Amino acid sequence: MPARNQLNTIELTNPKQLRTLVESRRIFNLNNSELNIFESYEQAYRVPLTFNDFVITSMVRGKKIMHLLNKPGFEYLPGETVIVPANETMIIDFPEAGAENPSQCIALAVDARYIDNTLNYLNEFYNSAKDENHTWRLQFNQYHFENDTEITELINKLIRVCSSNDKTKNIFADLNLKELLIRLVQSQHLVQIKTESQLDDNKGRLQFVLHHIHEHLTNKILINDLCRKAYLSRNTFFKWFKEQFGITPIEYINHERLKLGKQLLAENRYTVSQVSSYCGFSDVNYFVRLFKKVEGITPGSYRGCLTGTKNDPSAGLFR
Repeated sequence: MPARNQLNTIELTNPKQLRTLVESRRIFNLNNSELNIFESYEQAYRVPLTFNDFVITSMVRGKKIMHLLNKPGFEYLPGETVIVPANETMIIDFPEAGAENPSQCIALAVDARYIDNTLNYLNEFYNSAKDENHTWRLQFNQYHFENDTEITELINKLIRVCSSNDKTKNIFADLNLKELLIRLVQSQHLVQIKTESQLDDNKGRLQFVLHHIHEHLTNKILINDLCRKAYLSRNTFFKWFKEQFGITPIEYINHERLKLGKQLLAENRYTVSQVSSYCGFSDVNYFVRLFKKVEGITPGSYRGCLTGTKNDPSAGLFR
C-alpha cells in the first residue's frame, strides 16, 4: 500500500492513561466538528459504535472489519476512509489488535447544520450545471474510499489543526472541512454518473462522456472528440468536467487506465510493456512514471507486493 496515501502517524495514548483496551477514546472539540481518536489493544468482535452526527472516519494503523449499512463486512485498512450517516451503528471487529499491534482510527463528527449550510451555499452559488440536474449533496452510493490522496491530505491537515493550540484553529478547520466535504461529494457524484453511464449511455451528457471513455479506454482517446460529444468548447469542457468531479478529464482517463493496469498486473500474465499498451498508453516509460507518481511504487514492485515474488521475469526492466 502506498505510504503517500496513508495518514500521518498519530502518537499512541500513554498506557497509564488508557481507560479501556478496546476503543479507547481521545476527543478534540471544535466549533462545528469533533475529532475522536480511537485505539484498541486487544482482539474484540461485534463492538457497536454510534454517533449522533455525520462521521468521516479514517484508519491510521492496524486493521478492522467493518459491518455497515446492512452490507457485507469489509476490511478497513490504513489510508482508507469511511463515511457514516448520523445515528447509524457501526459494528466493528478487531481480529489482529494487540498490545504490540494496536489499531488506531480517527472519527470526525460534523454538525448537521454546518453540512446543510455548506451544501446550500454550494447549490446557490456554485451549481453551474443545472441542465444536468446536478445538486451538491452527500449520499451513500459510495461510503468506503480506498486510499484517495486528496482526501487523505485534507484529513491529515484537519488532524494537525484540531490537535493544535493555535487560537485561530477553528478558522483553518472550517476551510479544510469545507474542502473535504466538496471532495467527498465530487467523488460520490463521479461514482453515481459512472454507474449510470454503464446502465444507460444516453441518459445525459455526463453519462455519455463517461460511457465513451470506458468504451475506448484501451484505445487513443482524443479530448477534442469528448468536447464534440459534450457539445462544448475545449476550455468550457475542462471547466465543466472539473466542476462536476473535482478532476480534469485527462486525470480521470489516467485514473481509470491505471485502475485497469493494476488488475492486469495482478493477473501476472503480461509484461509491464504489454500492460501499458493494453491500458491505452503509447509510451511505457510514461506509464511507469505515472504509475509510480500515483501509487508510490513502480508497476513491477506493485506486482511483487501482490504475488510475493521478488524476481518476476514478466515484469521486464521496469521494476
